[in-house]
Amino acid sequence: MLYSPFGSLMRERIMPPLFFKGFYMQQMKEILVGAQMLFVAFGALVLVPLLTGISPAVALLSAGIGTLCFQFFTGRQVPIFLGSSFAFIAPLSLAIGQWGLAATQGAIIAVSLVYLLLALLVRQLGTGFIDRLFPPIVVAPVIMVIGLSLAPAAANMAMGLSGDGGTVLFAKGPALVVAIVALLVTIVIALYTSGLTKLLAVFAGIVAGYICAFALGLTSFAAVRDAAWLQLPPVTPPAFDINAILFLLPVALAPAIEHIGDIAVISQVCDKPFLQKPGLHKTLAGDGIAIAIAGCLGGPPVTTYSEVTGAVSITGAKQPRIMIYAALTAIVLAFSGKLEALLRQMPTPIMGGIMLLLFGSIAAMGARSLLAPNARVRSERSVIIIAVTLVAGLGHLSIDLGPVHLEGIGLSAIIAIILNLALPQPTDDGNAN
Repeated sequence: MLYSPFGSLMRERIMPPLFFKGFYMQQMKEILVGAQMLFVAFGALVLVPLLTGISPAVALLSAGIGTLCFQFFTGRQVPIFLGSSFAFIAPLSLAIGQWGLAATQGAIIAVSLVYLLLALLVRQLGTGFIDRLFPPIVVAPVIMVIGLSLAPAAANMAMGLSGDGGTVLFAKGPALVVAIVALLVTIVIALYTSGLTKLLAVFAGIVAGYICAFALGLTSFAAVRDAAWLQLPPVTPPAFDINAILFLLPVALAPAIEHIGDIAVISQVCDKPFLQKPGLHKTLAGDGIAIAIAGCLGGPPVTTYSEVTGAVSITGAKQPRIMIYAALTAIVLAFSGKLEALLRQMPTPIMGGIMLLLFGSIAAMGARSLLAPNARVRSERSVIIIAVTLVAGLGHLSIDLGPVHLEGIGLSAIIAIILNLALPQPTDDGNAN
């Protein structure tokens, strides 16, 4: 065997490329998994802006930048992706219609202050006060109001009308066919599949509805063909209106409580105490900062996505940097003019069909939370809180306090909190009729 004085040098030159090849392969794998995580969240992420009149491109940009900020603020410890919040669909639609997008953006920025305040209180007092101030008997009826507020809009859009029912956009027969196809595909995927496929139910419903709409002549791809490949998202500056702010502020209650539940779930999935490290106060603050960014850009408020948490559980991809890759992918897609055009061309019956399930599901989730042991729904006190909250929220009750106008979801949330604090607790076991 011949000895070469260059053997050691050759090994040193060969090993680094081999090492870097493995490193780059691992990076590429994580990038692809990150893109897959975005794909799981994509249907819900873009549906919210489409239903509320916000740019899908700005929603993607807000979700991407918001997730990056969340990861930075929490020290890249929690594998969480932030996307458009379903809880704000109804209030955003009403706020934009009444005060305009700019004032709604200012209200979204104000919503972020609720998260930051909760983060400060959690750091100082712990999490116990949240259970006392926002028990299921308060949160549940508010969630039900959120889910049912746009039920008429869902039905109108499924029938080919505008959300308010004032304009005929498509013939009723073809519109109902498209809506039913989108709805049925979403239901079938949600009920009869498993794994990652199950998490793509909304996305599959949108695709199926789009194909059906194209076959029936309800849409064309001319706008997509004419759109630029690259374009800047239509970012808009915020304005501030006290009425819009007071309207949206109480809505933060439901997604903030949902945030706590999602952090608890991802802690179980990863077998790590995220509620303690980095801490619930940091995750709430990170979410709040992301919401403020969304408001500044003109996107919808963001929240933790349980769909992505489910994907983490299924794939075992628990590295937080994967969510960074998902966020970067969302930012890149935000600059696609053709994707923006494709999403904006979506016929309203597709959204109407999926909304029939979506809003009903939100209301059902609220009803299900009343089954919690501490809800005590059979007591007269609980019945009063639920009844007044639901009727005030769904019956368009409004209150004017000087220049301040309160109605809808915001007013119902305030009423639920006040009644819970004011009404005496029952002395029995809560099972009295």
